Amino acid sequence: MKAVLLLEDGTYFSGEGFGKNGETAGEIVFNTSMTGYQEIATDPSYNGQIVTMTYPLIGNYGFNEIDTESYKPHVQGFIVKELCTTPSNWRNTIEPNQYFAKHNIIGIKSIDTRALTQHIRKYGSMYGIISTECGNLDILRRNLESYKAVPRNLVMEVTSKTHIHVPGSGKKVALLDFGVKSNIVRSLKSRDCDIHILPAFSSFEEIMAVNPDGILLSNGPGDPRDLPAARQTIQKLLGVKPVLGICLGHQLLGLALGCSVKKLKFGHHGGNHPVKDYITGRCYITSQNHNYAIDGSSNEDIEITHINVNDNTIEGFRHKSLPVISVQYHPEAAPGPEDSAYIFDDFVKML
Repeated sequence: MKAVLLLEDGTYFSGEGFGKNGETAGEIVFNTSMTGYQEIATDPSYNGQIVTMTYPLIGNYGFNEIDTESYKPHVQGFIVKELCTTPSNWRNTIEPNQYFAKHNIIGIKSIDTRALTQHIRKYGSMYGIISTECGNLDILRRNLESYKAVPRNLVMEVTSKTHIHVPGSGKKVALLDFGVKSNIVRSLKSRDCDIHILPAFSSFEEIMAVNPDGILLSNGPGDPRDLPAARQTIQKLLGVKPVLGICLGHQLLGLALGCSVKKLKFGHHGGNHPVKDYITGRCYITSQNHNYAIDGSSNEDIEITHINVNDNTIEGFRHKSLPVISVQYHPEAAPGPEDSAYIFDDFVKML
């Protein structure tokens, strides 16, 4: 079926639809990972976003029920150059087009994803709309504006609604779920942690009722400035319990410590981002997925521990006097390199 992608600046691409028939709108971002498309599609941090895969061939090893980072896909839409129709892998259980159709994801293929990526890099991330039902650009533009006008609480759409306990014999961790990826839970579990996953809206009292040895603030979608209640809760936790922040959790932790947050031009999304660790002097290749970054250069209470080699944005910090560490990237990878898994070891040692 024919499909069209219209960006909010009027740029459009014609291609073919896949997955569900219909119309979807969201913020367009691009991901530079060559593999791991299933983990990307199921990452809750992509809630509200349409993901463009820069690697030209997607789906060649199919999909399965194991390589997921959440209970369902959260992408608002999916954009690829070529979607494989003949996947080959011993773990494959469902063909790519069937997977997206099953999960009601609208996609567009056979467009110049390189040109789209260059456009976003030049003009910045922007909203767009994919339609397999309408080719009238004026109508699609009005539909896109209507979508943008509707407020959404992206974190509340993906957070767990109840307290979930993952038993372990080691340190007790209260994991605030802003859109946590499954591999964060697996990373803690492999270190014998006793994990209590709590909803993003949990109060200070509800968190402390678990009697945790430490707090982990998870990744998640959207702008951290839209979560003032979470920031206030985190401020109460500082100095009471050790804290680790990851991605959105890192940004919220920065806000709680008095740092400011800025939106990046087109964000960091992919599995090949170089980060320098000032503590060890090493450079790690990291998995990243965020549109915002903190500015803590003038904050005298924190020490910058990690910097993005590409654009010098802050990728990690630690507090000078409190048991607090934080990273902007994903030490749990999924997909991507596992160079930074040591962050979880540092966290457990801090507990």
